[in-house]
Amino acid sequence: MAKSGKRSRAKQRPRTRHPALTVAALGLLGLGAAVAGFAFWRSPPPESDTEAMIALGRQVYEANCAACHGVNLEGQPNWRQRRADGTLPAPPHDAAGHTWHHPDQQLFAVTKYGVAALAGPGYKSDMPGFGTTLSDAEIRAVLEYIKSTWPEEIRRRQAQATLRARTQGGG
Repeated sequence: MAKSGKRSRAKQRPRTRHPALTVAALGLLGLGAAVAGFAFWRSPPPESDTEAMIALGRQVYEANCAACHGVNLEGQPNWRQRRADGTLPAPPHDAAGHTWHHPDQQLFAVTKYGVAALAGPGYKSDMPGFGTTLSDAEIRAVLEYIKSTWPEEIRRRQAQATLRARTQGGG
């Protein structure tokens, strides 16, 4: 049986009735993509969750912590020497202090409940608990802000202390 030179309609490719409209539509799509791409690359990258948390932490720190611990996290003078009333001055939270020696879980608890609540009866401290003043998220933000000011090596060592505390059942 000989094949016919004509293809059946089912196998034929559809033809565009208005090729000029198709070209114009594709051109507009391309132009739109180019404009969107240009706008994307020219705009600054969005703030990360960590950057937003650090910014919030700085605001909360300045409003609630800086009066005792210093605007620059420097703490009070002679912070290692007890005063006549038995309390210690507020320690620095910068790299010169001891804050980074403690795991996140302990720093969170001290901030939320206060030193005296964790140290037990008879321990004197001026560090109040902020659990009724600050939300847990605000406390975590303050800690992230403080940690963001430390040199990389100190952040790494503090992160190791936090991991050790977690693996030993401390949080």
